[in-house]
Amino acid sequence: MAKKPDSNPNYKVIAENRRARFDYAIEEDLECGIILTGSEVKSLRENTSNVAESYAAVEDGELWLVNSYIAPYERAMFGHEERRRRKLLCSKRELSRLWNETQRKGMTLVPLVLYFNHKGIAKLKIGIAKGKKNHDKRETEAKRDWSRQKQRLLKERG
Repeated sequence: MAKKPDSNPNYKVIAENRRARFDYAIEEDLECGIILTGSEVKSLRENTSNVAESYAAVEDGELWLVNSYIAPYERAMFGHEERRRRKLLCSKRELSRLWNETQRKGMTLVPLVLYFNHKGIAKLKIGIAKGKKNHDKRETEAKRDWSRQKQRLLKERG
């Protein structure tokens, strides 16, 4: 059985895209490495980043994270660009599968969580997702409300 991420002291969530599960139907997710400069890592250790308005794209046989924000690190000798394109690391097999999903099936790659894993290495979890229409969002919300109400009713009876 896998360890719970919370039980490890090095595991730390840096940025989470909470809107992703509301706006997209996520079919599966994938953990990727991310290439960062020293000042970016220092800044991430201070929890100063945002992946909510970013996206991932496969271009020229490489996977890129576009429009993610990492705040500048104040004490850095050599700073970094806040919204630069950052390369994501995954295997060739995963890369070709992601490219096929986005080209053929009309799916998008949405960043879900940016975190430090149990070894202290920055990782990004991306989801292969399909955009939800308004009626899909309402349907999801209605299901969630009904399940909450069902839990309340069961709790009152028992």
